[in-house]
Amino acid sequence: MLTLSNLGRPAGRKNKKRLGKGHGSGWGTQAGRGHKGKKARSGGNVPAYFEGGQMPIYRRLPKRGFKNIFRVDYRILNLDRLQEIEETEFDIAKLELLGLIPSKGQKAKAPVKILAGTTEEFTKVVNIKANAFSKQAVAIIEKNGGKAEVV
Repeated sequence: MLTLSNLGRPAGRKNKKRLGKGHGSGWGTQAGRGHKGKKARSGGNVPAYFEGGQMPIYRRLPKRGFKNIFRVDYRILNLDRLQEIEETEFDIAKLELLGLIPSKGQKAKAPVKILAGTTEEFTKVVNIKANAFSKQAVAIIEKNGGKAEVV
């Protein structure tokens, strides 16, 4: 039976380390922080990239490459995805509606490019309006009697 006189700590629990509570606690004076210095002070944390004053690695290594600011990121669509759909007329809005190209997120406003993909056996007659086409995709579409129109 539990009474106030025999209450105890639950099994597996132990006291929190109480820092700075005098010599008798074992964690008085410097409280495990060592002697002086920035890391002994309150709020004295150094960033992960700091290397103690030596020339940091990000300044020792040379710069490499460049970022092409004129690069165009397309929303791409392979022709074989259109083979399964019964529609024959496609434009960008319809492709978004059918969920074939992303309509939300980072690429939502990116231009659409139609690629031939890995299929040469594309036999469907389709009329597609998109921002760009690969040469092979145009050849396949026109071979089947369809039309590839650049918008």
